[in-house]
Amino acid sequence: MKKDIEIPVIEDVYVAAVREKHEEYQTLDWNAYLINDRAEAIEGVLIVTKGYDGKRETSTMRHSISKLPPQSFAKVEFLQDDVLQLNNEFSVSFFAESKMFHKKFVFKKNSINEKALQEIPVMQKKGVLLK
Repeated sequence: MKKDIEIPVIEDVYVAAVREKHEEYQTLDWNAYLINDRAEAIEGVLIVTKGYDGKRETSTMRHSISKLPPQSFAKVEFLQDDVLQLNNEFSVSFFAESKMFHKKFVFKKNSINEKALQEIPVMQKKGVLLK
């Protein structure tokens, strides 16, 4: 039965880690964003995040976005420096085109760093991108 369920491939939806200045605390922080580079909105977005390695695991966090317009982005969560040493998984599900889409995006441990910066679509900023 599970094999009969069709889950379409996600295209033009990304997760990015972007280093930004926190105005209140005057610190440079990493923040995770969901990016919709599609021509249509995505709806009912559910994002489940966790960090892990062989010995440690963070709490599981759940986020929702009711609607993310086309060519836009939304901040998902702040990434503490301690969790950058872990694999950071973002499990993303949403509805579009009358279908449900799902994909797991994983930042491998220590992959979120200044050396891995690249141009992020839609945001016009530099960050670490997962497609």
